[in-house]
Amino acid sequence: MTPIQTETTQTLIHAAEGDQGAIDRLLPLVYDELRSLAGSLMRHERDGHTLQPTALANEAFIRLIDQHSIDWKNRAHFFALAAQAMRRVLVDHARARGAIKRGGDRRRIALAEDAAIGLDQLDDLLALDEALHQLARLSERQARVVELRFFGGLSIEETAEMIGVSPRTVKGDWRVSRAWLERELADEC
Repeated sequence: MTPIQTETTQTLIHAAEGDQGAIDRLLPLVYDELRSLAGSLMRHERDGHTLQPTALANEAFIRLIDQHSIDWKNRAHFFALAAQAMRRVLVDHARARGAIKRGGDRRRIALAEDAAIGLDQLDDLLALDEALHQLARLSERQARVVELRFFGGLSIEETAEMIGVSPRTVKGDWRVSRAWLERELADEC
């Protein structure tokens, strides 16, 4: 672990124990990475999207620190939760703006091998969110793998550590869940 990763983990542990000063120290430690993750997600949104990466990072951070009973285990755990928060922010934003219409203007979403950087355009975030909920009913672990890889930008190894399985299992889950989601999303077009 790098010194910054160690410091981040220690700060998260102190924040989980209720140390308000730790929460204040946390933002500078994680902000650049949160902003980078938000930028990666926003690059796949439609042109002219009204939500900016900075706003997405800020909103996700606020949602994370507003939760009172989070027992952050380490840096990877924090960013996994950040990925979930960003997903919720994007879905809430899409619903609020009425940006997703059911009908002929849908585009096919391609979930590429290299996760977050492989989407063409993510015009139908609500359809993806709905499909992920359906996948979770079939396999919670596979849905979690998609969430961590796609929204969280975590590597195979980081995802495996986060959910407590082998990298080989994550690779298999990622392959199967991508195929399932692509089929589900194509059926809706």
